[in-house]
Amino acid sequence: MKLSKYGTFAGVALAGTLALSACGSDQAVDPADGPAAADVECAEGGGTLSGAGASSQENAMAAWKAAWEGACEGAVLEYDSVGSGSGRSQFIDGAVAFAGSDAALDEEETAEATERCAGSEVVNLPGYVAPIAVAFNLEGIDSLNLSPEVIAGIFNQEITTWNDEAIAADNPDVELPDSDIVPVNRSDESGTTENFAAYLAAAAADAWPHEVSGDWPIDPVEAAQGSSGVVSAIEGGEGTIGYVDASHVGELGTAAVGVGDEFVEYSPEAAAAIVDASPAREANTENDHAIELDYTTEEAGVYPIVLVSYEVACLEYAEQADADLARSFLSYVNSESGQQAAADEAGSAPLSQETRDAIQATIDQISAGA
Repeated sequence: MKLSKYGTFAGVALAGTLALSACGSDQAVDPADGPAAADVECAEGGGTLSGAGASSQENAMAAWKAAWEGACEGAVLEYDSVGSGSGRSQFIDGAVAFAGSDAALDEEETAEATERCAGSEVVNLPGYVAPIAVAFNLEGIDSLNLSPEVIAGIFNQEITTWNDEAIAADNPDVELPDSDIVPVNRSDESGTTENFAAYLAAAAADAWPHEVSGDWPIDPVEAAQGSSGVVSAIEGGEGTIGYVDASHVGELGTAAVGVGDEFVEYSPEAAAAIVDASPAREANTENDHAIELDYTTEEAGVYPIVLVSYEVACLEYAEQADADLARSFLSYVNSESGQQAAADEAGSAPLSQETRDAIQATIDQISAGA
């Protein structure tokens, strides 16, 4: 199967109008309906590319699906937003061609995935970068300043009322209610949880005495599955607070997070700042692009709770169709227009040109075994 270049295409649909189900998309996308995208290298003859994983990517994936399917005749993306842990498991088991994951594969998972990839290298490719918002539902209050230690105390269930002196100290102009705090965490294994816990462990020190994991470490007050589930739980309660990919926040109140001597609100620009300042993971090979985020930065204007969501793929697939479709789709995700489509739809931070060039050099190597 060869790749063929289609002309400039436009077609980014609203996430709410496009189901990322096993049925694929039967919605025709008119090039006049959206902003122009760069040329898309399509797998000749089309086919179905299967993926599963991070719900944080759900809105961005809708935009990518619309553009890629619209540009590439006969191409269908099936992506199941079941959470990072399940997505990685499905990829390792060979059930899907790629995984979306809010955490890079660890050493054990990499070994298992290498076997699934017929002995070839498995790679973690940053595809979606966004702030993790600390979102809450508190009547009459849209924003709060919260230090790392206070955030840790809330989610460790040690700060239990909204007018606690630790919260009041950083919010002197806010009339805080004498009501219970209801923390909401993810019930499923989640890369969002792992990133959030990694931030707390690094920035809050002794206030967060738990090992970093994609599983929530203590018995929850309230828990929900997926990003959408957490938002629904926060919206459905009063005094609720949770952590969620910022694209899902909607009308909820959000926290400005303590960084050095200031409090920084989340934004794509502030999220991008920490990614560019963070080093590559020490265990990386030349083709792996996992990042070690510097959660303890005190640099001005940097939002430190950041989600780097990866596309996890094989460098070599057993089937030529899987290789060609994966290379085509991931190239679009990594392109300037693909990154901008995600930013427009989900408020993510587009990858820099330098980062995209390095990732594309890896994507270009995706092939099929002899």
